[in-house]
Amino acid sequence: MNQRAQKITLGEMRAGRGGTRGLLVYCADYKCGHHITLAPETVDQWPDDVRLSDLEPKFVCQKCGQRGADIRPDFDPPQMGARS
Repeated sequence: MNQRAQKITLGEMRAGRGGTRGLLVYCADYKCGHHITLAPETVDQWPDDVRLSDLEPKFVCQKCGQRGADIRPDFDPPQMGARS
């Protein structure tokens, strides 16, 4: 049985590290390499209790047709030289 680890919920993602709301979605087939960015406006349609790992099997790659994805938060890039 291939059971993947549970990832954070969207609520945890939104509450932590600057309130990240966007997602990076990578094709489950590492040879394909296709990926997309989901804008916060798109991700906001899902409630806080949804886990990233719950969304992963629902995606189908538009390039190769593979079902499944690796989904990660789209953190803002670090600000080089910025002072807090």
